[in-house]
Amino acid sequence: MSRIFITGLGAVSPAGWGVAALRNTLSQGEALPIQPLERPGWEKPLRTRLVPAPAARPEFLAHPRLRRSSPITHYAAAAAVEAVSGPQAPSKTDRLGVIVCMQAGCVRYSCRFLDETIKDPATASPLLFPETVYAAPASHVAALLGNVTLACSIVGDPGSFLQAICLGVQWLEENSVDACLVIGAEETNWILADALHHLDRNAVLTSGAGALCLRRDAGGPGAVELAAITDAHTYSTRHPRPQAARAVRGQLDAGSHGELLCDGLADNARLDTPERAAWSDWPGQRLSPKRILGDGLMASAAWQCVAACDGITGGRFAAANVSLVGSNQQAIGARFVRAKTEA
Repeated sequence: MSRIFITGLGAVSPAGWGVAALRNTLSQGEALPIQPLERPGWEKPLRTRLVPAPAARPEFLAHPRLRRSSPITHYAAAAAVEAVSGPQAPSKTDRLGVIVCMQAGCVRYSCRFLDETIKDPATASPLLFPETVYAAPASHVAALLGNVTLACSIVGDPGSFLQAICLGVQWLEENSVDACLVIGAEETNWILADALHHLDRNAVLTSGAGALCLRRDAGGPGAVELAAITDAHTYSTRHPRPQAARAVRGQLDAGSHGELLCDGLADNARLDTPERAAWSDWPGQRLSPKRILGDGLMASAAWQCVAACDGITGGRFAAANVSLVGSNQQAIGARFVRAKTEA
């Protein structure tokens, strides 16, 4: 694999809009307050952590393609714009690739369209339908950025975010793009919160997005290098989650006291056990974004990677491992290190 660098980061989360808000909240280590989410026909609300409104209306929302778009597109666009707006940002002439990853996708507009169709198919708005498909956020982000050569949507469990990074690396190595944005995004809806509640009674659904900008050149000081992505170890009766988690651990660096482990633990004894056991010997610091922010599905995977890279960029860590033991498909991991300039 060629040397691949992460030259830009973006995030929208319950902590706020921007990587700085994510960093500050995670550094405090305290879980954000839980907010109620009304479930139609039920007296008891569901549990969630909502993304706060931005301090000022983002300028990109004036773009014609985003005027009717759903929150998941707003989050993905905000993270993308932040990731390409830094000092190492791609130029307007660079060929961009965009990969948007989701697990649940555009649920709000899907619910609205289905509701209108059930009530009266003759009057259901056709304007809603384009916003129900999984490809909508990637399409909108590509239109917003303008200089996008390749765009792709990936649907899967949170581990798919690292597979999307692998795809971005492939595009760069094939010289199909000059830079690639990999985005993980989700939005909140009571149906998702209810589904998550059935799987884990203590789960707190949240939403938002995270983005990484990949390039083949470091672009300047402070860049982060992608050192490794493990194989995807899928689950089955012959290859259960604990075995998959251990396989990921075995393919990543052992770590040291000056390094960070960004894991997916969420204070669920049953679901956390395989990952906790696999990393029981980690010697460095640990960070579990889900414990603080809630379960953002694909967005949580993106936040893990953003937090890992941000910790290296800020000089707090020399390297960081990311562990993703996905919800139902695979265990996979990644390692990021401080980029070394060539002599």
